[in-house]
Amino acid sequence: MAKRKSRPKEKPMLGNIRAEPVLQPVLNPDWRPDRDGEKAFPRYVTAAVNIRESSISALLANNAITASQHAAAEKFRTLFEAMGASGAKGLDTTREFVDGGTFPEPIGQKAIDAGKKLASAHHALVTSHGLYAWRLVGYICGEGRTIRELAETRRQRDTMTDNLRAYLDVLAAHWGYSTVKKRA
Repeated sequence: MAKRKSRPKEKPMLGNIRAEPVLQPVLNPDWRPDRDGEKAFPRYVTAAVNIRESSISALLANNAITASQHAAAEKFRTLFEAMGASGAKGLDTTREFVDGGTFPEPIGQKAIDAGKKLASAHHALVTSHGLYAWRLVGYICGEGRTIRELAETRRQRDTMTDNLRAYLDVLAAHWGYSTVKKRA
């Protein structure tokens, strides 16, 4: 009898995205300042993180960006999503409301606050590096595009990654994640 060929192992699937879990240190959700120093409740624990969830997490897993740059990128991403990248709704003028009911606002307070924080980040990035900085951070951190999508050659990718690091340093200093001074 002929020996059956074994199939190569496939990576686990999550929807239509191939997951790539990697063990990384993350903040412990049970940690509190009053428990600091206890062995039972460390500040950081090791957890499986999908590095293909976003391009920023892939850059962190490959040690291309620091933890403070990653925190700034994640904050930009949450603000970008809160601004209306997901869940934006138009005002329905044909809907009738009952007596005593309130008229729903098309833009919530969360979106307004996110817009103000993104406006200050826009000002910090544009004054230090120009409009290209804002666009690159918006493409990669906000829209989730990869550097490979935006650049053709290896040299362009390396330059774009270096620029992204500098821009994330500005945002990390702006939001207080690092002590790196803003470049003028």
